[in-house]
Amino acid sequence: MTKINQCVISCSRLSKFYEQGSTKLAILSDVNLRVEMGERVAIVGTSGSGKTTLLNLLGGLDLPSSGIVTVAGKNLNEINESDRGYLRNKYLGFVFQFHHLLGEFTALENVAIPLLISGDDTREAEANSELMLKRVGLLNRISHKPSELSGGERQRVAIARALVNDPQCVLLDEPTGNLDKHTAAEIQELLTDLNDSLQTSFIMVTHDESLANTMNRKLTLE
Repeated sequence: MTKINQCVISCSRLSKFYEQGSTKLAILSDVNLRVEMGERVAIVGTSGSGKTTLLNLLGGLDLPSSGIVTVAGKNLNEINESDRGYLRNKYLGFVFQFHHLLGEFTALENVAIPLLISGDDTREAEANSELMLKRVGLLNRISHKPSELSGGERQRVAIARALVNDPQCVLLDEPTGNLDKHTAAEIQELLTDLNDSLQTSFIMVTHDESLANTMNRKLTLE
């Protein structure tokens, strides 16, 4: 898939609130963001500032109360859930604090899932997944299940899964939050290398200041 040499994901006047009886609980208010191809953007802020909510809105996992989110030139508010799912599969990748790997599947099978969902041939999907696992340093672990992998290895599998479909942008929610300092530094270095080589944009929510400081931009939600 050819990446567009321009804005890959943006939001304009984005707000999210919840109704609790007669009370309106505002989570986000009037947020504007534009991310270009190949950029690494960190989103930081105190707990409860709405960082994960913003990431979910940018990824089309939730819809805003008002405002616009655009992915690959498409306004997520103006398309149905099926089309949003298609956009997520083709243009976005996701890495969460908890790896969310399927325990009964091998590393190779977990990484191949997005390709199989998009209709790729099984043999081709597995070949491409093997190449991506090689890129994240896990070629010798492709037949292992999550229970047989370390925490850092599981997160590498999750990163490979997020990148295997050649997305324009990967959304990462505390990708090193459950890792020890040494392993977190290894994941930090891996993400930087992958960004440099693949030119995939990263939008990352993190409490890790050292990780945030490696990004091209650090934005604070208040």
